Amino acid sequence: MGSNHERDQRLTAIWHSFCQELQDAGDLVLRETTPDSEVTRVAGLRLLARNVSLALQFELENRDPLHPELLHYFDPLRKQGGDNTDALYVGAPINGRDTYRIAGHRGSAAYFAVTVLETGETPWGGGVIGTLFGSDLDLDAEGNFELWLGPEERPGNWIRTTPETYRVTFRQFFADWQNESPMEAAIECVTRDGKPPSPLSLDALDEGLMSAARWLQVSTRYWADKLDAWQARPNEFIAFAEMESAKIDATPGGTPLISYWKVSRDEALVVRVRPPDCYYWNCEFGSYWWETMDYRWRLSSTNIHQAALEPDGMLTVVICHDDPGVTNWLDPSGHEEGYITFRWMGAADNPRPECSQINRTELERSLPPEIPRIDARGRQEQIAGRRAGVRKRFKY
Repeated sequence: MGSNHERDQRLTAIWHSFCQELQDAGDLVLRETTPDSEVTRVAGLRLLARNVSLALQFELENRDPLHPELLHYFDPLRKQGGDNTDALYVGAPINGRDTYRIAGHRGSAAYFAVTVLETGETPWGGGVIGTLFGSDLDLDAEGNFELWLGPEERPGNWIRTTPETYRVTFRQFFADWQNESPMEAAIECVTRDGKPPSPLSLDALDEGLMSAARWLQVSTRYWADKLDAWQARPNEFIAFAEMESAKIDATPGGTPLISYWKVSRDEALVVRVRPPDCYYWNCEFGSYWWETMDYRWRLSSTNIHQAALEPDGMLTVVICHDDPGVTNWLDPSGHEEGYITFRWMGAADNPRPECSQINRTELERSLPPEIPRIDARGRQEQIAGRRAGVRKRFKY
């Protein structure tokens, strides 16, 4: 009787501690650097709530490197860290001692990369120790592959691990949302003893819940702190690598160019650049929380397949709070500040877009005469296509 009472007392303490940590995480939303607007602060609390499930996935539910599962990170309802609107991120916990086999169908995403990374000082780990791009992956005639991860070399697709290895991540970026298909694959630890995971214990629950709460606090604050550095230099595109010295699980093959924007209701921001020759590029758009806007129901991104270029190859993107009738409009979704990112993947050069901030009444006469236009019906078709593409990518 006494033993059960002590157990229940500890269970109560574990739960209360977890809830207190979540409560404390909310302080981030009310700090001085957070924009003082209702939509930003409401979105901040939603960001925290959304990422509780991701924290639990990482730190409680899918943290055993002997029994890993390839699970997706972000989706339309769970985001952080400048999630790519074109992306499907999938990963699993691994270690540097055991050997893993990942097998499945590669799919047809325009950009495909798998990275193995070590622990580090950021909430997303440290240095990438091995990368395979889609073009490096040996496939059979049907597009199937087998990939080995481990300390001992294997023929074919193989990435060497190190003692500090802790995660594998697959990045798939889709240009043609409606016609490109995601990877279907599974991971197995081939050197484990075959036993199922141990039943959940009090100690494991305590550690998992507290680690999840800490990860939530650290990860959301990490990205907000980073974006504050860009906030000090609005309308200037700065490479992520120029602002971040710590090693992190960054996208290989191209450095993101990021700018902070502030556009009031009576303003517009015109962004112009000539996209380089590359196999994939995109433009992402998000809020102060380094979280993309709703990319199902709103125009919150464009890419190499979706964008309409001018006859001379220039891209003009317009940010304003009402639809200006141009094809490449980015919808602020009620926010008046946030970030915009360009990625050029596989490009020989790295052109930096230029921004012009003007009064909304001056927008029409400021636009290039041959800028691509769209009518209300075309806009509806754009949104319908996005929704269909998101459903295909995330299989819902």
